[in-house]
Amino acid sequence: MLFTDKKHKQSQNDSTFSLPQNPHDCGEKAKKESGHSHNSHDALHRHSHDHDKEHAHEHDHGSHDHSSHDHCSHDHTHAIQDTSPLKLTANQRFNWVIEGMDCPSCAGKIENAVKKLPEAKQVKVLFTTEKLVVDSDIDIRSSVEQAVKQAGFEIRETDAVSKLPSTANHWKTFAPILTLAALMLISWGVSGISAPAGQIAFIITTLIGLYPVATKAFKLIRSGTPFAIETLMSVAAIGALFIDATTEAAMVILLFKLGEVLESYAAGRARRGVSALMALVPDKALLVKEGKKVTVSATELRPGDIIEVAPGARLPTDAELLSSFASFDESALTGESIPVERKQGEKIAAGCLSVDSAVQMKVISEPGHNAIDRILQLIEEAEERRAPIERFIDRFSRVYTPIIILFSALMVLIPPLFFAEPWDTWLYRGLTLLLIGCPCALVISTPAAITSALAAATRRGSLIKGGAALEQLGSVTTIALDKTGTLTEGKPQVTNIEPVPAINADTLLALAGAVESGSHHPLAKAILNAAENRGVTIVEAEQRKALAGTGVEGLLSGQRILVSAPGRLPENTLSEEWKQRVIELESGGKTAVAVMQGEQFMGLIAMQDTLRQDAIDAIRALKKQGVDAVMLTGDNPRAASAIAGQLGIDYRAGLLPEDKVKAVTELNKQHRTMMVGDGINDAPAMKAASIGVAMGSGTDVALETADAALTHNRLTGLSEIIALSRATHYNIRQNITIALGLKAIFLVTSLLGITGLWMAVLADSGATALVTANAVRILRMKLKQ
Repeated sequence: MLFTDKKHKQSQNDSTFSLPQNPHDCGEKAKKESGHSHNSHDALHRHSHDHDKEHAHEHDHGSHDHSSHDHCSHDHTHAIQDTSPLKLTANQRFNWVIEGMDCPSCAGKIENAVKKLPEAKQVKVLFTTEKLVVDSDIDIRSSVEQAVKQAGFEIRETDAVSKLPSTANHWKTFAPILTLAALMLISWGVSGISAPAGQIAFIITTLIGLYPVATKAFKLIRSGTPFAIETLMSVAAIGALFIDATTEAAMVILLFKLGEVLESYAAGRARRGVSALMALVPDKALLVKEGKKVTVSATELRPGDIIEVAPGARLPTDAELLSSFASFDESALTGESIPVERKQGEKIAAGCLSVDSAVQMKVISEPGHNAIDRILQLIEEAEERRAPIERFIDRFSRVYTPIIILFSALMVLIPPLFFAEPWDTWLYRGLTLLLIGCPCALVISTPAAITSALAAATRRGSLIKGGAALEQLGSVTTIALDKTGTLTEGKPQVTNIEPVPAINADTLLALAGAVESGSHHPLAKAILNAAENRGVTIVEAEQRKALAGTGVEGLLSGQRILVSAPGRLPENTLSEEWKQRVIELESGGKTAVAVMQGEQFMGLIAMQDTLRQDAIDAIRALKKQGVDAVMLTGDNPRAASAIAGQLGIDYRAGLLPEDKVKAVTELNKQHRTMMVGDGINDAPAMKAASIGVAMGSGTDVALETADAALTHNRLTGLSEIIALSRATHYNIRQNITIALGLKAIFLVTSLLGITGLWMAVLADSGATALVTANAVRILRMKLKQ
C-alpha cells in the first residue's frame, strides 16, 4: 500500500501501491481485484467476517488473471507517452507544456485556438499542470504549435516523465513594466517643460506599451476569442488617444501590465504545490547491472531493474526494498514528519527519501506511472470536475462581456445623438465603463480559490478531485464509514480457539487454515498467522470455493471443510451451549467463525480488530463541525455495537454491499452524506453518496471511484477537508463580493463622471490583485476543525 501509517506497514509485504493506475494501464492488481470481486463478496458474506473487506477471499485460484502490462492491448498509438486522465477519442494523443498562462481564462483562449483545427478531435488545457492534450487521427503537432503561438502563448513538447516547469525569467517578466514606467516618468518630465511635446511623448509611450497588447488581441480575435481583456484594453487605449486623454491612455496600459504580473504571481503560487510534487522525482538513477553501477535516465528504468539509492537521495520510481532494513522520509507524500522503518520486500513510493543508508531496490513501476505521476493524474482529472459555481461564473462571463461592450457603445451614442450631449464626454465615459466592466476579477475569483484549496489539500495529504467535490464536502452533514480498515486497523488477531472436546486447538486451526490458504482477507490472514505462530502445518484444501450465502469450503482428504459465520449454519447445527458462547464472544466485540468437517461441528475461532488510534479524535472533530457519523459494516451486530459504542456513533451491521448502497441512499434523502471506505465493496456506496472518500491504504477500485482520498491515511483528515471546503466557500463569496462590489461602485462614479480611465483600470487591476491575494491565503490558512 502506498500511503500508510506505521501501524499499517506490516501489511505492505503482500500489497501493491494503492493510488489508482492510469486508465490505460491494464495492471496486474486492478485485473485481480476486478476479476475476484464476485468471489470475494460471496466469501465475505458467508463469513460474518467483516463483509467490509472486499479484497477478500481469492479461493478460486484458477480464476486468477496474471496478465501483465505486456498483455495490455491498445487500439491506438501514443506519439508522446500519455499520462493524462482524459478518455482517448482518436488514434493518437499528443501532449505539450504551455507557458505564459496567467489565469484559467488563458486555458480557454488556447482551447478555442486549437479547436479551430479540423483534425483536432479533442482539445483540453490543464491549467494546474500547464499541459495541452490533443487527440487526432493524424500527426497534428506542427499545426497545434502554430495555432498556440498565433494565440500569443509559448508551447513546447513534453516527455513521458513530468518535469518541474522552467523557472520564470524575472527580467523578461518585469522589463516591459519597468520600461513603460520609465517612459511614463520621462513623458511627465517632458510635459512639465512643454505641454504639446509631453502629449506627443505620452502618445509614443502608449503606442509602445499598446503594441504587444494589441498584437495579442488581434491574434486572439483570429483564434476565436474576440472578447478577451486584451481587446477591451486596446479599444480603451486607442479611444483615449482619439479624445486626447494621452496620459490616461498610457496609465491604462501600465496598470494593465501590472495586473498581468499579479495574476501570473497568483497562478504560480497556486501551482507551486504541484510543481513541488514534480520536483520530488529525480531525473537520474543509479542502475545496478551485472555487478556494475551505471547512472541512467529515470525514463530508462523498467520493472525488475535493480537500482541503488544513496543516503539523502529520493527514489526515482516506485520500488521494492531489497536490503534487509532501511528508513525512509515519506513526509512529502504522507505528511508524516517521522521517518518510517521499512523491511525487505516492502514497497516504497517514488519521491520518498532514503534517510540513513545506501539501499538497493527493485523497480516496480513503468515510466510515467509511479506514485507521483498518479497523484498528478488525479490533480489533472480534478480540473474536469469543476464546481457548479465555477461553471456558472464561466458561463456568466461569456455573456457578461458582450453585454458590457454593448452597454458602453450605447452610453457613447445615446446622449450625444438624442440629448445633444458632447461626444468627447460620453466617449470618455463609455471607454471608462468598458474598462470597469472587464470581467477579469470575477472570472478568476472562483478558480483561484479552488486551485489554492486543492493545492492546500495536497500539502495536507489529501487529494480532492476537483471543484465539484470540494464544493460538496462543505455541505456534508452525515458521514457513513466502513469499519474494517477505516475505523479499525484492518489487522484482526485470533483471540479464541475453542474446539469441540474430540480435537485440539491446533487441529481446528489446521482445518480452518486449509480453506483459508491463499486468501488476502484480513480475517483469513488472522487465522493463517495464528497457525504459523503456533507452528501448525497447513495443508491446502482442494477445490476451494465460495458458496453464496453460506461460507468458504474445500476438500481435505476427501472430506468437506466449511468455514462460516455461525448464523449461516443450518438451524440445529449448534447446541444451545455453543450458541450462547457465540453470543458471549460477539458481545465482546469479536467476530466468530464456525468450522465444520462434513456435517460435524468442530469448533469456533474468534478474532478481534482494534480501533484505529485516531478514530475517536476524528469523530469528536466531526461532531464539533455539526457532522453526524454512522458505521456501516458487514460484521455481526454485537461486534459492531462494541466498536460503535467506543466511538459514540450509530451503526448498521450485517450489511452486504447492496445493503450499504441502500443505507447510503436512505441517508442521502435526508442529509448530505459522505461515504468513507477502502474496498471494492465500498465503491458502489461511494457512488450512491453525495461524495465518496477513500482511505489511502484502500484498493484501486475504491480510490478511482472516490471523489477524494486521504493519502496520509488519517481519519482526522475528514474534518480537515470539510473545514477546507467551508473556508473555500467563504473565500469565494468574499472574492465575488470584492469583484462585483468594486465594479458597482465605479460604475456609478463613472456614469456621474467622478472617476476616469486610469481609476477604472486601477479598480479592475486592484480587484484582480485583491481577489488573487485573498485566494492565495487559503494555502497558509489554519483550519478550524
